[in-house]
Amino acid sequence: MTAVRFAPSPTGRIHIGNARTAILNWLFALKSGGHFILRYDDTDVARSTEEFASGIAADLAWLGISPARVEWQSRRFARYREVADQLKAAGRLYPCFETADELDRRRKRQLARGAPPVYDRAALRLSAAEIGKLEAEGRKPHWRFKLDGRSIAWNDLIRGPQTIDTAGLSDPVLVREDGSYLYTLPSVIDDIDFAISHVIRGEDHVVNTAVQIEITEALGAAPPQYAHHSLLTGADGKGLSKRLGSLSVAGLRESGLEPMAVASLAALLGTSDNIHPCTDYQELAGGFALDKLSRAPARFDEAELAQLNAKLLHHLPWEAVKNRLAGATEAFWLAVRGNIAKLADAETWRLVIDGPVAPVIAAEDRDFIAAAKELLPPEPWDGSTWKTWTEAVKSATGRKGKPLFMPLRLALTGLSHGPELAQLLPLIGRDRAAARLSPG
Repeated sequence: MTAVRFAPSPTGRIHIGNARTAILNWLFALKSGGHFILRYDDTDVARSTEEFASGIAADLAWLGISPARVEWQSRRFARYREVADQLKAAGRLYPCFETADELDRRRKRQLARGAPPVYDRAALRLSAAEIGKLEAEGRKPHWRFKLDGRSIAWNDLIRGPQTIDTAGLSDPVLVREDGSYLYTLPSVIDDIDFAISHVIRGEDHVVNTAVQIEITEALGAAPPQYAHHSLLTGADGKGLSKRLGSLSVAGLRESGLEPMAVASLAALLGTSDNIHPCTDYQELAGGFALDKLSRAPARFDEAELAQLNAKLLHHLPWEAVKNRLAGATEAFWLAVRGNIAKLADAETWRLVIDGPVAPVIAAEDRDFIAAAKELLPPEPWDGSTWKTWTEAVKSATGRKGKPLFMPLRLALTGLSHGPELAQLLPLIGRDRAAARLSPG
């Protein structure tokens, strides 16, 4: 069974970069018939909150992502201790007593000599007496995983064949002095215990993958398959890290964007496919494949998202929006959908139809508008009424083209642009039309 996971830290809300990872995992699960696990990486108990976790759940729900199960790392500490003890007994997790200042000075000396700032495993050379002395001083160790120092290779489902020599890496700290866990060990244990088959995440985790493969194998398990997607940049090619405030999923939702517009852009960015709006995930999943994702940075353009949102709305059927437009009708939706960028814009056209509207009638058009009013056909009106009426006005006044149509639009709607009047006119109705065609 295919199983993927999305593992946010509930220390804040998710942004468009996180959302892209979640959406790619969701599409992979849909395409493969697998399931999607939401795992809160909340080992940072001090910063993780229920409020942020609830916000993340709400953001995913808005995006249309429904996890098959939800897991919390903070509820699994006993399991992590069990595995940490196992690694300690095997000699793979060893205690280190250096302080942060000592490690920093050591790194600076290495750099000054032109050497890579890799941990030198000094802790492994400590005698029992030296360890006893450090403990007597009140020092508590952090615990590092002893890497094999070998080439770790895997076939990345996005980046292709990857090889990293862990001999060039520092033994990673897995457990802090206070007994709390860094990301790496709980992540590996969870991936094993939850039978995660594929890990799809950002390319900033590529080096972590080599370390995690070593830990996984040290625990006697087979690593999952990995896929590392490129990170998002802005339209200018620069990183988004300092500009994510307006790009939180909550912010995108509050701005009135459609979730499937966000999902479509997130999934299609950096692929060879044309970026187009999909109305649901099944449509989007139909053309989805990890190997379509480019290794080049994916450029996220807010203007492109806005355009995609408008395109999506322009083709949405009435069934998709009727529960979101109180008091509206299908005829109204079909009339106005081509002229809105966000669903909330439909309210603008409801006011144009129902009023009040301030007609715009130029002095030179007053006689023309008065004549047009007298030629209004009797109700009932339908989609052919506009043509019937304007043909009659054309014959009576001699006007045609823009001099005919624009004054009528300005008088009926107060605006120089908008939906086709053939569709709007029956919605406005004869009484309101006649009132707007009466020069004040």
